[in-house]
Amino acid sequence: MLYQRSSQLFVAAEQVIPGGVNSPVRAFRAVGGTPIFMKSAKGAYLTDEDNKQYIDYINSWGPMILGHAHEPVVEAIVAKAKLGTSFGTPTELETKIAELAVSMVPNIDKIRFVNSGTEACMSAVRLARGYTKRDKIVKFSGCYHGHSDSFLIAAGSGAVTFGTPNSPGVTAGTAKDTILARYNDLDNVSEIIGQNQGEIAAIIIEPVAGNMGCIPPKQGFLQGLRNLCDANGILLIFDEVMTGFRLAKGGAQELFGIKADIVCFGKVIGGGLPVGAFAASSEIMNYLAPIGPVYQAGTLSGNPLAMAAGYAMLQAINADSGLFQRLEEKTAYLENGLRKVLSEKGIAYTINRVGSMISVHFDADPVYDFQTAAKGDNESFRKFFHGLLERGVYIAPSAYETWFLCDALTYEDLDDTIKAAAEVAETL
Repeated sequence: MLYQRSSQLFVAAEQVIPGGVNSPVRAFRAVGGTPIFMKSAKGAYLTDEDNKQYIDYINSWGPMILGHAHEPVVEAIVAKAKLGTSFGTPTELETKIAELAVSMVPNIDKIRFVNSGTEACMSAVRLARGYTKRDKIVKFSGCYHGHSDSFLIAAGSGAVTFGTPNSPGVTAGTAKDTILARYNDLDNVSEIIGQNQGEIAAIIIEPVAGNMGCIPPKQGFLQGLRNLCDANGILLIFDEVMTGFRLAKGGAQELFGIKADIVCFGKVIGGGLPVGAFAASSEIMNYLAPIGPVYQAGTLSGNPLAMAAGYAMLQAINADSGLFQRLEEKTAYLENGLRKVLSEKGIAYTINRVGSMISVHFDADPVYDFQTAAKGDNESFRKFFHGLLERGVYIAPSAYETWFLCDALTYEDLDDTIKAAAEVAETL
């Protein structure tokens, strides 16, 4: 049996962990089968409990941009752990990583570190409401900003996978202050603003959506949002938990040349440890406690281990002038190879890509929002996923997730992936 040890571990996990997992998408419910339990990772590869090795296209859902167990990051964590894991006091390292992040990202003066992307987005929305003295927010169908109550309204990713985008436990009062818009549809956003004149505090968006597959913004869409926000006193929040420090040093703001009012970070900024952050101009950030009225706190925020990992990661990214070009070239190479093999087999597909984020949708029509993403052939995706898995290629176990590439991937790895995809395509 291919996954014998994983199967045993999953049975044990189900007895003491809801669904056997600590995050729903790991459960393989969307693709069937038993989740694979990993025991180690290095560079571009994962190794499971049955000692099978995989080329990894999840990369811990984005942060391992330089590859798993990147030596400077590991060394920084080990050295810091020997000095103590958490103090509950300020440390110099918090200031150092803050200074580095602010220098890399356009349009931010101050940053506050938290413990997850969910916490960053939740705090950003609270800050926006406090700053504007308005209650309502606009989010986009299929965009995922974590599991805070305000965001579990037609959320992407796991919520879509399980067909329950409106989660029980979210109150009607919370839901009424969250207005849903259609991704890549400026007219829809403009109509919403007109219907809620003077009530909207913020529009929050993944500038490149990653939780309904990879969905790029249409030409002019982000600039149109910026213009609408400026005209109506609304703050524009970029959720760059996935795109920050991955699409460019300065994230999507730099890549697309669009300024957001508040930016949320996670994933890469923690070097693989649980970290999030949100940042803005001094004017907006000074509304936060202890100098402003908007309260936000966290005992483990800015903890030494996470700061050490994140600082080492950002230093490495900042010093590597060729990193993003290499990632672009590798991901374009993979895209071209996948297009070739799927086209040769006559399979209906669409591939979306921005930088080192890419996704395969089993539908011939363009995929540009939640509705078009949902049209994909999930049965073909299921076969594709398991076929790749059997051949040692690990992609996200959901059609509603993007793939993330890391710099540790070699062209031999990419060729092996394309070859595996060609073999699987024969069965679709």
